[in-house]
Amino acid sequence: MMDWTDRHCRFFLRGFSPHTVLYTEMITAAAITRGEASRLLAYAPEEHPLALQLGGSEPRELAAAARMGEQAGYDEINLNCGCPSDRVASGAFGACLMLEPARVADCVAAMSAAVRIPVTVKMRIGVLSGTRRELAGALSRFDERDFQALHEFVRLAHQAGCQVAIVHARKAVLGGLSPKDNREVPPLHYEVVRRLKAAFPALPVIVNGGLRTAEATLEALGWCDGVMLGREAYHRPMLLAQLHQALHPHEPVAPRGELLERMACYAEQRLGEGHSLASITRHMLGLCTGEPGAREYRRVLSEGARQHGADAGLIRRVAATVMCPAEPDASAA
Repeated sequence: MMDWTDRHCRFFLRGFSPHTVLYTEMITAAAITRGEASRLLAYAPEEHPLALQLGGSEPRELAAAARMGEQAGYDEINLNCGCPSDRVASGAFGACLMLEPARVADCVAAMSAAVRIPVTVKMRIGVLSGTRRELAGALSRFDERDFQALHEFVRLAHQAGCQVAIVHARKAVLGGLSPKDNREVPPLHYEVVRRLKAAFPALPVIVNGGLRTAEATLEALGWCDGVMLGREAYHRPMLLAQLHQALHPHEPVAPRGELLERMACYAEQRLGEGHSLASITRHMLGLCTGEPGAREYRRVLSEGARQHGADAGLIRRVAATVMCPAEPDASAA
């Protein structure tokens, strides 16, 4: 979720569910330890519970970045071993680390020794290299050898201090598929994540990948310890409200008008710090996805935010003048 789940996005999503754990976009350990840590680690207190997702492969550097994250107030440090983007493969972090379980264990051990908060690992169920044509059968196949490799990866990470395994139930293809295709082309193997959970009953396992409805998410929660949602929650944030209502039926869900006013107040604060309105509103375009009036809502908000002098008043005008539909029946989740 690089370039997606920045602090503005996370503040917006928090309004839909007070209990969901939010993750930062992946930030390289080098960028934190050698760059502008205060800017990269900035967040609003309302974002808690909040996890810092790190990219890297050098234990000492990751430990230093993890320590800085803990000092900044994050609730969890997550090592990304699942992103297949060329941007991470070329830097020796992300999904390519699945091929180096001993190095990952060293990284986890170093981070665990440096902080008192949980250290977790995001991973794929396996990694392949090559083009789509070259991989053909291997792309969809998951055999015993694949499982043993995954088992060993998790065993070493867990032994080193990993407290939660977050598993994208697809293989990652390095160099042969675009990031988008890596999220869609390799088949999902939820049964592999189920088996992994059975193999490590004491290790919390969170499943990720392909879950698009409240019904599917709630079903997955029946056999795993948690569900991670990415782009579906970004493009349809009301899904988080539906899940919140289903899991916490006695807690109210904020109506859209309140969510927009919350963001208007937030925008006033951030604009005073030099942020642009467009950098905030670009994350809000999915509020009415699938509902009447969604297209007009997106148009007014996106076009208006790019105009010179745009301020938080735009969000309030959108709330007052654009026909946002009635609240969905979240109890249906």
